[in-house]
Amino acid sequence: MPQVLIIDDERSIRNTLADILSNEKYQVDQAENGEIALEKISNNTFDVVLCDIKMPGMDGIEVLEKAVKITDSPFIMISGHGTIETAVESIKKGAYDYIEKPPDLNRLLITIRNAMDKSNLVNETKKLKKQVSESWKMVGDSEPIENIREMIDRVAPTEARVLITGENGTGKELVARQLHEKSNRSHAPFIEVNCAAIPSELIESQLFGHEKGSFTSAIKQRKGDFEQAHGGTIFLDEIGDMSLSAQAKVLRALQENKITRVGGEKDIQVDV
Repeated sequence: MPQVLIIDDERSIRNTLADILSNEKYQVDQAENGEIALEKISNNTFDVVLCDIKMPGMDGIEVLEKAVKITDSPFIMISGHGTIETAVESIKKGAYDYIEKPPDLNRLLITIRNAMDKSNLVNETKKLKKQVSESWKMVGDSEPIENIREMIDRVAPTEARVLITGENGTGKELVARQLHEKSNRSHAPFIEVNCAAIPSELIESQLFGHEKGSFTSAIKQRKGDFEQAHGGTIFLDEIGDMSLSAQAKVLRALQENKITRVGGEKDIQVDV
C-alpha cells in the first residue's frame, strides 16, 4: 500500500486529507510541524509527501530544502497563501508540484499518482544503472589489478584527462567506464567513440557535429559526440588512428573546453 506523509499545522486539514487518501487505499501518516516531519522522513520511506508551505516555526520551503538531502520522495506543496513566485520557488528547490488550498480532489489524486509514477521511474532507472555498472566491474584480485583499482580511485574524483594505453583486449574501455562511474560525472552520459572505425573524412563531423548544408549529405544540423557527452565523459578509443588535423582539434577541445561544428563559425562550450 503506497505511503503518504501529510505535513500541515492545521489538524482539520490533515484529517480531511487523511480520510480522502485512506479511502483511496493509501497508508497515511501525519506531521504537525517541520521538525516532526523531518524525523519521520529520516526513519521511514514515503511514496509521496504533501507539505503545507505556511507553517509556524519551520515553513514548508525550509522542510523541502532539508528533506531533499535525505530522501527521494516527491514533494507536493500545498498552500492557501501562495503566489506564483512561491510556486516557482518550491519547484526550483525540488518540489514535484504545487497545489492551492483548498485542493481540487481530482487534481490532487492525479498529481499524487503522477508523482508516484515519476518516482517509480526514477528508482527503476537507478536500479538499471546499477545493473549496468555491475556488468562493467573489474574482476580479479592480483597485485596488478589492485594497482589499477587504486589508480582509478585516485584519479576518478579529479578533472584530469586520462590516457589509457594497452594492447587490444586488455580492458581499456573497462577502465574508462570505471573512471566514469566513480567520478562526479557518473550521472551524465558516457560516450564511446571508436576512432578507427570512422572514415577520416567523417571523424570531425562525428566528434564535433556539423551545420546543415556544410557538406553534401548534411541535410540537418547534428550535435557531435563532444556535445552529447557534455557534463559527462567521452572515451576516444584508438585515438592514434585519427588524422593529425583531427587530433589537433581534439587537443583544442580538451584544453579550451570548446569546439566548432563542421561548417560552423561560433565556438560551443563543452565540459567533458
